[in-house]
Amino acid sequence: MAKHEHVRVAVIGSGFGGLGAAVRLRREGITDFVVLERADSVGGTWRDNSYPGCACDVPSHLYSFSFAPNPDWPRTFSGQRHIRAYLEHVTDTFGIRPHLRLGHEVRKMTWDSEALRWEIETGQGSFSADVVVSATGPLSDPKIPDIEGLAEFPGKVFHSARWDHDYDLTGKRVAMIGTGASAIQIVPAIQPRVGKLTLFQRTPPWVMRRMDRAISGPERWLHRALPVTGTLRRGLLWGIRELQVGAFTKHPNELGLVEKLAKANIAKSIKDPVLRAKLTPSYRIGCKRILLSSTYYPAVAQPNVDVVAAGLREVRGSTLVAADGTETEVDAIIFGTGFHVTDMPIAERVVGAEGKTLAETWKGGMEALRGATAAGFPNFMTVIGPNTGLGNSSMILMIESQLNYMADYLRQLDVLGGRAALAVRPSAVGAWNRKVQARMERTVWKAGGCESWYLDSNGRNTTLWPGTTGEFRRETRQVDLSEYEVVRAPKPVKPAAAKTRAATRKQEAAQ
Repeated sequence: MAKHEHVRVAVIGSGFGGLGAAVRLRREGITDFVVLERADSVGGTWRDNSYPGCACDVPSHLYSFSFAPNPDWPRTFSGQRHIRAYLEHVTDTFGIRPHLRLGHEVRKMTWDSEALRWEIETGQGSFSADVVVSATGPLSDPKIPDIEGLAEFPGKVFHSARWDHDYDLTGKRVAMIGTGASAIQIVPAIQPRVGKLTLFQRTPPWVMRRMDRAISGPERWLHRALPVTGTLRRGLLWGIRELQVGAFTKHPNELGLVEKLAKANIAKSIKDPVLRAKLTPSYRIGCKRILLSSTYYPAVAQPNVDVVAAGLREVRGSTLVAADGTETEVDAIIFGTGFHVTDMPIAERVVGAEGKTLAETWKGGMEALRGATAAGFPNFMTVIGPNTGLGNSSMILMIESQLNYMADYLRQLDVLGGRAALAVRPSAVGAWNRKVQARMERTVWKAGGCESWYLDSNGRNTTLWPGTTGEFRRETRQVDLSEYEVVRAPKPVKPAAAKTRAATRKQEAAQ
């Protein structure tokens, strides 16, 4: 018989969001919870993305939990290996291992309106939970475009987030599809050893120099000996980015100076005017995420690299055909084409109070109150939910704000007592979303003249937060019960009352 376990809280995912939720639950004195993870280890996107050159574009001391500072970051911008090790360290330090259920991919979650709990089906048994915290994250499920003939390609094909480390790229003819954050790290990492590298670029990114360096031994010693110095360093990094927010969200024209610096960066590295024209964007800087690399342009300028300024249209055997008709023979195709961000697959597996999936509810666009709760899904919260992403700072700041909201949500349930649930009012979700979308109109992400993964199929930006992280922290400090309906479990029918009702129904049927 398949095992079944009931818990107060079920957390889905074990990346920064899921582990952060687990730590916060323990700090709130809640130990009756599980963390359901589909893989065989923790780490989320920092476990899945192990491609050559993988690193973070947010400074290390800001890309870590405030409650778990790491004085031993080796570089100002740390690589995937060190970030994953940090998450393993957090897991052990805060006693999360006993709560982990690895290899438990969630197949379906259904709200039981009678019992006021979530029924959860996984690949290794079932669970039920009073509250579900979904922390699967938007960068979980790779997106590969539907390309005609791709299935018949005789060579190797993989996504950057599913890197095949057993495949040797040495001397191979390789196609890199896409020019996003992953691609600009992969290109310089593999360019020296491949035979030929063809970069298929639909839209060029803006790339600034990456001011990365090794953190010295004395610096690390100082952060260990005087932890306040690490706190001050984190605070300085945070403050600088808070001051930049206005240019992105209110005054995009102020980004003109940054754009000039980015153009100077291109001119310094790319001497060929034809290639320079291909690599120079025509939209306002910041409309897409500004990428950081000091090695991308020098790599692209090498003789064994070709830039095709068009997307991949068709595959004919070993020949790749671009939208502009360019044909290229390759041995391997690497997709750096991003993730299912505005159409997360987990949403298809969550069935709410009205029998609709979260994907059906979000068909017209994702929306959730304060990025956390969606109408029709009682006692269900998302971490890194709709409109909580950032264009210039650390997502860890947003995650910690949402964990504050989660903690107060659970406190409110405790105060209510008995079998109860909180169902967010559709009017509250609507009011919040209208306010966010109204502010979005003046941001560089909407007014900058580009198409990006920030926008959904309807052209709405349902991913980013149009304000400072400090403002979001204030908005999620506590739950406003006026935005919720308190749902109580139906009272059991007494035997006498049940008999009376049955007799009444019998009489009505006879009439």
